[in-house]
Amino acid sequence: MYRQILKKIKKYDTIVIARHIGVDPDALCSQLALRDSLLLRFPTKKILAVGNGSVKFSRLGTLDKMENLEHFLLILLDTPDRKRIDFPMFEQASEIIKIDHHPFIEKIGNLEYIDEQKGSTCEILMDFIKKMHLPITSDIAKTLYAGLVSDSNRFLFDSTTSQTFELVSYYLKNYPFQLSEVYKSLYMRPLKEVRLQGFIGENLTLTENGVAYIKIMNEDLNRFHADSASGGNMINNFNFIEEALVWVIITEDIKNNNIRINIRSRGPVINQVAEKYHGGGHMYASGARVSCFEEADLLLKDLDKVAKDYIKVCEKNENNL
Repeated sequence: MYRQILKKIKKYDTIVIARHIGVDPDALCSQLALRDSLLLRFPTKKILAVGNGSVKFSRLGTLDKMENLEHFLLILLDTPDRKRIDFPMFEQASEIIKIDHHPFIEKIGNLEYIDEQKGSTCEILMDFIKKMHLPITSDIAKTLYAGLVSDSNRFLFDSTTSQTFELVSYYLKNYPFQLSEVYKSLYMRPLKEVRLQGFIGENLTLTENGVAYIKIMNEDLNRFHADSASGGNMINNFNFIEEALVWVIITEDIKNNNIRINIRSRGPVINQVAEKYHGGGHMYASGARVSCFEEADLLLKDLDKVAKDYIKVCEKNENNL
């Protein structure tokens, strides 16, 4: 499949690299790294990495301005379905290649490479760039590592394998970069966000079935001088709450007139619930966007039922031992 993807890339003089709405480091870094590597290999091509950026991740690199394009190849990264594509012109693409690590939802591309076992799209691209002998620099290696380490939550998730460490070792050995710079770009944050994290911790509500959640209103964001993405970006900071099987950050987004929902789990499968509410993701890490808090409450009820069913299955298994 890698050779087929590279063959398509060679065919086009104009290439657009896009990803999902609500950018995160894996989506952004996979775009930037692939763009920069392809530009080194094909310097005469027009290759654009597009989408809405984020001030929080501005240290990771700069996206390109969108242009009016004709006859272009779209490479869609880290995005399982149409409704989450952060590129309104995607239907105008001559052909689409999708490279992703999310569970399959719907066919989008002419070529689709999906590896659900990989912890990040950046890990897939590390393998692709290496095996296809595309140009790599220390900056490209650093960008790929940033996306990988973010989506794996610093290698804490079970999707991290020996191959993950083999790829990291290869890139560090042959294209060295400072790890401290990567972690600074990902995790350095202003004091106001630290205080917002404290507010979240103090105000989490826990259901009977182990769903911890908080609703962050616009007035809360104003109080901490934070934006609507700030709370959701902290979701992995609450991974180790003993009483919580599922934890959810629900944030009012006045600018986009919706409610952002970030969900994580330590057992119950949550992505099917997220898909029901205009979102999606992985079995244990998903997100959604709803139109009102009443819809968010319905999502919480569904998550609570999923957690309850999970507890029943675990208890039944224990009794059968």
